Parts: sequence; C-alpha cells; structure tokens
Amino acid sequence: MDLSVDLDLALRLADSADSITSQRFRAQDLRVSRKPDRTPVTDADLAVEDAVRELLTNARPDDTVVGEERGGTAGAGRSWVLDPIDGTKNFLRGVPAWATLIALVVDGTPEVGVISAPAMGRRWWAARGLGAWTSDQDGSRRRISVSGVDAIEDAYLSTTHLGSWVEFHSREAYLRLVDACWENRAFGDFWQHCLVAEGAIDLAAEAIVNPWDVASVQVLVEEAGGRFTALDGSPDYTKGSVLTSNSLLHPHALSLLS
Repeated sequence: MDLSVDLDLALRLADSADSITSQRFRAQDLRVSRKPDRTPVTDADLAVEDAVRELLTNARPDDTVVGEERGGTAGAGRSWVLDPIDGTKNFLRGVPAWATLIALVVDGTPEVGVISAPAMGRRWWAARGLGAWTSDQDGSRRRISVSGVDAIEDAYLSTTHLGSWVEFHSREAYLRLVDACWENRAFGDFWQHCLVAEGAIDLAAEAIVNPWDVASVQVLVEEAGGRFTALDGSPDYTKGSVLTSNSLLHPHALSLLS
C-alpha cells in the first residue's frame, strides 16, 4: 500500500477545506445552528464536509467516507474520517485555534492523518512509515518528534474542558494527574495533541472525544514517536476518550487516571 499517494490526496483535500474555512472565518453572515447534542454547527462545517466528500467521490469512489456532519460508518477496508472544523466554538467566536481533520483508516487503523489550521498558519501531517511533519507560519516544513521528558513531575499537561471530566470520567482522577505534573493548560481539541507530537508538551488527555476528533491525531502522534490510547489503555480511536503522550510518561499517566 503506497500511503504517499493517499497522503498527497489528503493534503489536497485540506487545501480545498482551507479555502472555504478561511473565507468564512469571522464572516459577519456566518450561519450557526445547534445539533441535537447541543454542539454548534456552522455553514462552513457543512460546506467543507460536502466539498471534501465530492472530491473523494471522484478520487476514491470505492472508499467509505465518515464525517461529523453527514455521518457514515467506518467498516472493514478503507474509510476517510472527516472533521470539517474541529474547534467549532473557537471558529464561531473568532478564536483562530481550529482545524480541519482528515484521516484515512484502513481496516480500523488510522494510516494517514492531516490536521490543517489555516488561521494559525499551521498544518501537521503523517502517514505510517513516513514520519510526522509540520509546516510553520513562514511555510517551512520540518519533521517532528515527541519530547524526551521521562519524569511525571517535569511533565507539561493539557486537556480541553474540565467540565467534561465530571460527566464522562472523573474530575478527581484528572486532578491527580494535574497535581503530579509540573505545569498544565487547556489548549484544547486538536492543538494539544499536535503540541505533544511536536514535543512542546508531554501529555494531553480528554475524557470524551468522537472518532473524527482523533483518527488523524493517532497516526500523527505515533509517527512522532509518541503513544495514543483511550483512557482504558486500548490503542483504539473509537473508544470515546484519549490520552496522548511522549510514550515515556504514558503508563504513569494512565495509572493516575484509572
């Protein structure tokens, strides 16, 4: 399987998404509605997913497509998993920390991942066996890898929304991890996992995620030398939670969260 061809396609899909989201970001006529789970969706979310689906229908007609807004199910074989805008709440409030997430999953394992954040001037991408990469604001590209921090008391930790730990896991468990670490922030959503892959921080934990939130994250972090699991320790992007790390700290962090 030549993943470099699929990675090139994923990067082109991200270019198309960026052209839509960049035009709609901070638009005065942005249309926002609320889904049944009370999360917001904008006209840009729908436009991006529809555009990417159309491109995939032409480029990969035999592949399955799963998206946050239009649904679908990833089964055996090849599935493209899409989050048109991860960080929609940031997007609709004018905060630039949001991204389009595109992953190719083959037989249940993410093999290609692209995370594109045009308002931040950043993009991250990876494919199995091809390493993890990023582009900076000046357009330069570099290969990335996780940190070498091996003591939890020296670790830098991030999460998304502390309230989610009350409803879906344990606030006390997360605070145990916070107290064990050197520093903590809430960078949130995709960005914190990209920072783990870059080695800027060492741990990122979320009590609740959807598959489209983390399929691209898994291949990025693992190709950067890190580790990706659900909070139960299983390396499965569909389990509904996530812990990413530099690998060295993963067992200790899991034990504090259990």
